[in-house]
Amino acid sequence: MPSPPVPSTAPSEESSSNSEKPPHPVHSIYPIFVPTHLSNNFIHAFSGATAGFASGVVTCPLDVIKTKLQAQGGWSIRHGRAGTASNAVLYRGLFGTASTIWVNEGFRGMYRGLGPLILGYLPTWTVYFTVYEKAKGVLEPEIERKWVTHILSAMTAGASSTICTNPIWVIKTRLMSQSSAAATANSAIKIPYNYAGTLDAMRTMYMHEGIRSFYSGLAPALLGLTHVAVQFPLYEQFKKMFTGGVELGKQGKSGKSDFWGILAASCLSKICASSATYPHEVVRTRLQTQRIENGTVGYPRYRGIIQSFKTVFRDEGWRGFYAGMGTNMIRAVPASAITLLTYECGYPSPRSGPKEVASG
Repeated sequence: MPSPPVPSTAPSEESSSNSEKPPHPVHSIYPIFVPTHLSNNFIHAFSGATAGFASGVVTCPLDVIKTKLQAQGGWSIRHGRAGTASNAVLYRGLFGTASTIWVNEGFRGMYRGLGPLILGYLPTWTVYFTVYEKAKGVLEPEIERKWVTHILSAMTAGASSTICTNPIWVIKTRLMSQSSAAATANSAIKIPYNYAGTLDAMRTMYMHEGIRSFYSGLAPALLGLTHVAVQFPLYEQFKKMFTGGVELGKQGKSGKSDFWGILAASCLSKICASSATYPHEVVRTRLQTQRIENGTVGYPRYRGIIQSFKTVFRDEGWRGFYAGMGTNMIRAVPASAITLLTYECGYPSPRSGPKEVASG
């Protein structure tokens, strides 16, 4: 990058030399990427999408392990309390699950569901960050207390992104939760589906379960808005503490982001939010991985939020609500750090003044 021009006492001469200088070839081909041409909406959408993509690819194996640990309790026992049979549990802990996946499915097993995972993260974070900033801009002049503004903005953004992308997450969860025939041969776990890929899952679900299957688990997913309502207000407060009052998407006086301050704020906020709201993830996974054929006689095992909570507690006890939580922490905390660091550090400030873009 060329050094910035030195201030000159002859502005007319400087202007004439600048006018003769040809534009950068990238700017002439893609003028939208000139910093001064970037709109606030584009900046938030692009930063959020890039952040989601990076975190999704890096943490996919941990997401697969977590999903299998959450889902297996819904298939292993149909009557009585969980754990009554030695073969009722196929996956045990982070390393045991990773070993089972590697032995039975190989490297590809670690990246089951990567396609819909990437497809899901991009629109989720794009919608989330854009709506969050927009909602905060609308609510800030109306509400005096900032923490109320942050919570309402987070819930609005979370509801918008969840409703828009729930079908993708259902497909992702089913692909990640399914196992090879060799893995379940000597186990009490019987997975009711085996999809070849994302398109096959979409087609099969629609043909055999109908359009409603794509919105299974939506209620607990919306209940999970308590997670984002806790995390992002906490993140903003922690970031202010660790970076000297810099808010989300804004940079310090030097024009640079505080790496360690953002890292500490993202990790602490994610740990607090995940610990408080994890049980809803287990219930959501059970509802999303439950297959009910059209015209099947009888009742599904999980029916709605309250009944699902009762069923999990009856069959597995309180520990059932925290299946895979350790893996989730190892997965979610780095993912949150990568997401927010990529978002903050990728948030460009045009030369005309960083406040102009950041305050939008």
